[in-house]
Amino acid sequence: MLHVVPHQPLRLITQNSLTSMCFKLMLSRPVAFAQIWKSWFSSHSLVGNKNIILMGPPGAGKTTVGRIVGQKLDCPVIDIDDDVLETTWNMSVSEKLQDVGNEQFLEEEGKALLKFSASGSVISLTGSNPMHSAGMQHMKKNGIVVYLDVPTTVVMSRLKSMKVDRIVGQSPGISLKDILQFRKQFYKRWYDIRVLCGGDIAAEVVAEKVLDAVKRYQNSELETFISTRSSRSGRSMEQDSCKYFSDVVTEGLAPDGGLFVPERGLPEFTAGEWQSLIEATYIERAQVILERCVHPADIPASKLAEIIGTAYGENFTCSKIAPVRHLAGNQFLLELFHGPTASFKDFALQMVPHIFAYCIPRTCNYLVLVATSGDTGSAVLDGFSRLHDTDKQRIAVMNFFPEDGVSPIQKSQMIGCQKENAWSVGVKSDFDFCQTAIKQIFTNSDYTGFLTVEYGTALAAANSINWARLLPQIVYHASAYLDLVHQDIIPFGSPVDVCIPTGNFGNILAALYAKMMGIPIRKCICASNENNVLTDFVRTGVYDLRGRKLIPTFSPAVDILKSSNLERYLHLIANEDGQLVTQLYNQLENQGHFQLQKDLLEKLQQDLVAGWCSEEDCLAAIHSVYSTTGYILDTHTAVAKVVADRLQDRTCPIIISSTAHYSKCAPAILRALRIAEIKQNPLSQLHLLSSYSPLPPVHWGLLETLKKKGNEDHQVCAADMGMLMSRIESLIQNHFM
Repeated sequence: MLHVVPHQPLRLITQNSLTSMCFKLMLSRPVAFAQIWKSWFSSHSLVGNKNIILMGPPGAGKTTVGRIVGQKLDCPVIDIDDDVLETTWNMSVSEKLQDVGNEQFLEEEGKALLKFSASGSVISLTGSNPMHSAGMQHMKKNGIVVYLDVPTTVVMSRLKSMKVDRIVGQSPGISLKDILQFRKQFYKRWYDIRVLCGGDIAAEVVAEKVLDAVKRYQNSELETFISTRSSRSGRSMEQDSCKYFSDVVTEGLAPDGGLFVPERGLPEFTAGEWQSLIEATYIERAQVILERCVHPADIPASKLAEIIGTAYGENFTCSKIAPVRHLAGNQFLLELFHGPTASFKDFALQMVPHIFAYCIPRTCNYLVLVATSGDTGSAVLDGFSRLHDTDKQRIAVMNFFPEDGVSPIQKSQMIGCQKENAWSVGVKSDFDFCQTAIKQIFTNSDYTGFLTVEYGTALAAANSINWARLLPQIVYHASAYLDLVHQDIIPFGSPVDVCIPTGNFGNILAALYAKMMGIPIRKCICASNENNVLTDFVRTGVYDLRGRKLIPTFSPAVDILKSSNLERYLHLIANEDGQLVTQLYNQLENQGHFQLQKDLLEKLQQDLVAGWCSEEDCLAAIHSVYSTTGYILDTHTAVAKVVADRLQDRTCPIIISSTAHYSKCAPAILRALRIAEIKQNPLSQLHLLSSYSPLPPVHWGLLETLKKKGNEDHQVCAADMGMLMSRIESLIQNHFM
């Protein structure tokens, strides 16, 4: 057995750092305690006996990068090909492959790994090592596996220049490209950290990225979250109550009423890193982006991959998940309605329940509260109903919606999505009351404390105020841009505008975050309906609710006056001035308005422009697009189309977010298309639309939901805080007790 003695430890741990971590854990809430403790040992024990293990396809540069990393750390460097296999076999790797064939080669290569031992070293694996399960399990016991993720086209080019025409697993009829694609599943199974490597990136740069990635892996305690209303002085006094990703997922709203944001901001991708994702699938892009936003101490890469694969699997009707379709001229539609409940909310809410179930402690029950203006309710109910049975027993969801403020189909869908752990309650008020009520419940420490003590149940939020809701939305904005590049519509680096129908500001905020992370978005166009408070705010800097009443429209998902996620954006452009944000929102709460300072308004207008659309123009846009293209827009997308037509300058492509399927607003569509016969039954309306052979077809998931019996059975309560709290307590008693 080969042993290598470390020359120098890679990192030192002091007794003080251990004591500090233990103290921090004792003070923090119990969420994911075991995970944090386990992750502390796995990351902080990279000291002497741990290895940095470089993994990737042949041609990824593992050997060269390994030597550079070893030099920088002044530690031993081992190349499995040269230093282990050829020494053990006393022949070259190519000779061995020719001698024994593919299957026997993999077996003997794995046996050599099992006999190998090293510590405190940088180890470069062969391209085929990850295909031997036992060998990789042995290696992982004493190291951090770093995956050098190089695009297949780049690997092919490198191998051609190196005159490599055969690798392990290749045989007549199987191309080199097929083998490289096949191997990816094994690389994804084993890595702890991924490093994106573009085409022309130098080995020295890759080595620096490896060291940065390992440093991030070690320092999970640095990726903390703060409230949008926390002061800088207050943060320094609260170091022992740091919030991590697991905490903000389960808590939703900050204790001071603010919203959680990452203290160090979002990660930035280089142009080369984005370009390496051009050929990737949607799921692959999501995995890469979310790995950089969620520390592996919270969710390991392998678990995150499992969650993403479950979220964007057969429950989406389009294999591209979020396809980009050319509409007309320089306008493109980002179709976000292929999920099970036919709206963009599915992108987050097919994923968040699984993230939530992973992050919460096993010792407590959780009730998730949701307020919806239309699409969120059914998406939350469907998402949480797909949890494993054991998770359903400890996680339930209660959805509050304005009883008379959603479309008949949306209401039928929310009621039809009720399951054994998921319920809908109609409230005799509007969305703003529902949302404000939930915020007040979360900040009522007497009530939440009572539920915890009396019933062992904690409350959580799944609205877009929850940070985990925003992350998956960043992915589809980035992916849409990469799709335009992949389709040769634009070269990478050319700008695009995006136009998004906006109510609670979460979707457009995700686009702004994608821009911050390196996607070349020029302007975000905020499209409102007749509830145009955001249009006025973007144009004037005055957020004014005085005298405004919510107007029911054909686009109910954006019938919102208080846009919760706007607070996160204001915190961002105010350079994280939590005191200013607190002052603004206190003024909004007490006086019904606030005004931005001139410098903040100028910052805002560098990112945003805004417009609004009347009901008549919305219906006219649906009719016009259908008449010229045969394509049916839903009412929310039509709002964005109208605003985009008015505000775009046509100097670059514009991506319009198609946030819902037209099936969700069938009566308005039938009216827009001037179809005289409009039946009252939602199911009949969809069958009528389907008879016109529309593009895209009627949404199958919505049809199936509406076919269910008992679609009128749901609870209704008055717009009274006491009534809502009573309903919550009754649900807890019935489900958890």
